[in-house]
Amino acid sequence: MKVGLARDGKLTLFNGAVDIGQGSTTVILQICADALGLPMAAFDLVIGDTGLTADAGKTSASRQTFVSGKAAQQAGENLRTQILRQLNAGPESKLSIRGNVIEAQDSDGVKSLDLTSLQVVGDEDAVFVAVATFDPPFKPFDERGMGEPYATYGYAAQVAYVEIDTELGLVKPLRFAAAHDVGRAVNPILVEGQIHGGIAQGIGLALMEKFVSGRTENLHDYLIPTIGDVPDIDVMLIEDPEPLGPFGAKGIGEPALIPTAPAILAALRNATGVIIRKLPAQPHEVLAALNGLDRN
Repeated sequence: MKVGLARDGKLTLFNGAVDIGQGSTTVILQICADALGLPMAAFDLVIGDTGLTADAGKTSASRQTFVSGKAAQQAGENLRTQILRQLNAGPESKLSIRGNVIEAQDSDGVKSLDLTSLQVVGDEDAVFVAVATFDPPFKPFDERGMGEPYATYGYAAQVAYVEIDTELGLVKPLRFAAAHDVGRAVNPILVEGQIHGGIAQGIGLALMEKFVSGRTENLHDYLIPTIGDVPDIDVMLIEDPEPLGPFGAKGIGEPALIPTAPAILAALRNATGVIIRKLPAQPHEVLAALNGLDRN
C-alpha cells in the first residue's frame, strides 16, 4: 500500500486490492485513515490501477482485510511519523488539514506546516510518501505434512432452525444463529453483511444449487436463493484481537459460508434421523431418505 500527501493538502491512498463486493475498499481506507489520524473524507483513492498501484494479491481466502489492511495500517503509521517529525510534534498529537496547511496539536500547542514550502518527493505532487508491505509469516509443510501454512485462522459456529415437510421432502430454514470470531470488526455493518451473504450462499449449496452438465444452461434451470429463501439471521461478532492483524482484525469471507450447509443438514438429522451426504439436498432426495430408501 502507498499513501501520499500532496502540496495542496490532498491525501491519496494507492490501493491495489480489488473489491468484489465485500467492502475492502472501505475497510482498507478506514484502517489507513485511523492509523494516520485523519478523516476518510480527506483521501482520494486510486484503486486497482496496474500502472499506479502495487500488486495486492488476489481477493480470496478472507485475506484482504488481514493482509492489505495491515499494509495500509503500516503505511498510515509511517506517513504519520514523517509528518510529526517534520512538525516536531509528539506522537499523541492530533492532526488536521486546512487547505495546504497541516497542523498538529499536542501539549505544547498547535504546530503548523505550509505544504507548499516542501519539495515534491513523489507522484501526484506529493511532499510526503509512505509505502508498506505485509507478508504474513508461515511455516511450509515438512516431509510429514506438518507446518503452519497460514498466519491466522477464522473460527465460527452456526445453528440452523429448520422446518421439514415430511410429505414433500421440503426443508425450509426458519432462523440462523451465527457466531464469528473476526478479531476486531473494523466495520461491523460490512462484517454482518458478509455473514448474511455467506449464509444465503450456504442455503443455495445445501438445498438448491445443482449443475447438470449439458442441461443447466441458464438461471431458469439453476436455482439460487432469493430474499424469500433467507430467514432471520442473528449475528454474534466475537472480537478476540488477532495480534498480527490491523488493529486486531482478520477476515470473514469463507467462514461465513462453510458452516451453513452442515448446520442445515445437522438440523435435518436432529429432527428426522435422516443423514444426507450429497448436496444439494433436493426434495425428492430428502423424501427418499425419509422413506428409508437412502438411510444408512
